[in-house]
Amino acid sequence: MRTITGVAELRALVGTELGTSAWHEVTQARIDAFAAATDDFEDIHVDPAHGTEAGFGGTIAHGLYTLSLGPKFLYEIYTMRGNSLGLNYGFERVRFLAPMPAGARIRMVAHLTEAKPITGGTRFTLTQTFEIEGHAKPACVAEAVIAYFD
Repeated sequence: MRTITGVAELRALVGTELGTSAWHEVTQARIDAFAAATDDFEDIHVDPAHGTEAGFGGTIAHGLYTLSLGPKFLYEIYTMRGNSLGLNYGFERVRFLAPMPAGARIRMVAHLTEAKPITGGTRFTLTQTFEIEGHAKPACVAEAVIAYFD
């Protein structure tokens, strides 16, 4: 894990890869827990027979479950010190490119792509690429926006 001390140090890293998270297993129990938390019980996520009939070979994770792993993975990649506050500012763009099968493993690569000044701090854009182990195409690519304040 990388430790970044202060917003200025993070700004200096624009254009670089911040790192790669550890692999995370996407179990059916985790998919079911996400379905329960969001009331999204679409059959392709919770019914293996329906997921197979739909051509996925079993259930697949919700796209938003994949995206929701972003903060977990960022905590593995880096920690910020010397700033007063960090806030999830949203997303510029999110694309779900490949289904995430239950039982697969996923990790995230984070690239720091932009820094823009805002009152009292800086708004950073990180390109988050969610890779599926053994698959050429990522499950998701998202441009996450995080605001850090001095």
